[in-house]
Amino acid sequence: MAEKPSKKSAKVAKKTPSAKKTSKAATKSAPLKPAKPGEVVLLSGGNPQIAKGDGDVPVQAYIAAMPGWKRDVGRRLDAIIQRTVPKVYKAVKWNSPFYGLEGQGWFTAYHCFNKYVKVTFFRGLSLNPVPPGASKSQDTRYLDIYEDKPFDEVQFADWVKQASLLPGEKL
Repeated sequence: MAEKPSKKSAKVAKKTPSAKKTSKAATKSAPLKPAKPGEVVLLSGGNPQIAKGDGDVPVQAYIAAMPGWKRDVGRRLDAIIQRTVPKVYKAVKWNSPFYGLEGQGWFTAYHCFNKYVKVTFFRGLSLNPVPPGASKSQDTRYLDIYEDKPFDEVQFADWVKQASLLPGEKL
């Protein structure tokens, strides 16, 4: 005769998530597969999933895949950086465009989030004035760009110029 489970073991069994629930949770955070070949996947927060690569081509692919109003911001950021630092070196790493000077490291990058584009200045603490967003990293500072709040392009260009003259981040 089979032994009847105790009340305690029944409670434990109720608290244990089923495989069905676990797999649903896993799929929520996993990126969606593209519906068509060549279509870009948007990761959580609406950040485009672009293959790692050096040069302007992957950066332009990232910008083209930025959703909605963020695409225009990406074009403007790229144009300002290119105009301010004509010999800028570009790459996509960790699904984000990075900008630096060859052999000197990276000075800035940006990344899409649901409601804003976050610009990273790796040596931001050394910029004058210091960009407004603090970081867990002592030297890094951020600039968050929102759809309904225009950003100061002149100040951004000045930060880019200053950042390009500092030792870059070796990643």
